[in-house]
Amino acid sequence: MIKSKQPRKQRRERMNAPLHIRQKFLRAPLNEEERKKYSKRNARVIKGDVVKVMRGDHAGTEGKVQNVDIKRGIVTIDGVTLKKADGSETARPIYPSNVIITKLNLKDEFRKDLLER
Repeated sequence: MIKSKQPRKQRRERMNAPLHIRQKFLRAPLNEEERKKYSKRNARVIKGDVVKVMRGDHAGTEGKVQNVDIKRGIVTIDGVTLKKADGSETARPIYPSNVIITKLNLKDEFRKDLLER
C-alpha cells in the first residue's frame, strides 16, 4: 500500500487513492468476543454494524452505523450528533479507527463467508 515514510507523501497517497483502496482504510478493530469467534483482529465497517465510540467527545456511546462514506473515509452513527448554531442536530462524522465493532451485520452471505475463513 503506502510505501514512503514521509508524512507528506503518506497523506498525498491516502487522499489520491482510488475507491477500491480507500475502502481498506475503513477497517475498525473488533471487540474481544467477535475477535475470538472469527479469529480476526479487525473488519471493514458497513451499514448496520453496531459500534462503540472509543475516542473524542462521544467516547463510550454505542450505536448502529447509519452511513459509510468511502470517499471521505468516515462513518456516521446513531446517537452521535452535533448541535448546530440554529439548534438543529446533524450526524457527526467519525473515523473508523476511533470505534470498535461490537456486533457485526451478517446479512451479506459473502461477508459472512469472508469472516469465517
